[in-house]
Amino acid sequence: MRVLLDEDVHVKVADWLLGKGHDVIRVPSGLKNGRVIELANRESRVLITRDKDFSNRLMYPPHKHSGIVVLRIHPPQLEKLTSALAHLLNEFSDTPLTGKLIVLEETEYHLFT
Repeated sequence: MRVLLDEDVHVKVADWLLGKGHDVIRVPSGLKNGRVIELANRESRVLITRDKDFSNRLMYPPHKHSGIVVLRIHPPQLEKLTSALAHLLNEFSDTPLTGKLIVLEETEYHLFT
């Protein structure tokens, strides 16, 4: 999977995703949300973020994006983040995330299309 990892996500999540064979880049520091989503779409990357603004389906309609995963895991410890992401990626291993908004919690997720 091609991933754009927001700057608000633990930096070691990138290493973990790379270790799983995913193509990962990080959002450049200070990039505004509108530019972040443009970058994700331009490069056909799923955005993984902790920024709850991206869960606003009116501002960021899922069908217009390459996929958005909003992490709602508190505290955002590396082990909790990677465990939740592992379950999600396993669940969607054969399904592209394009056009989907997923709000990922520690033990469950909510899917919006």
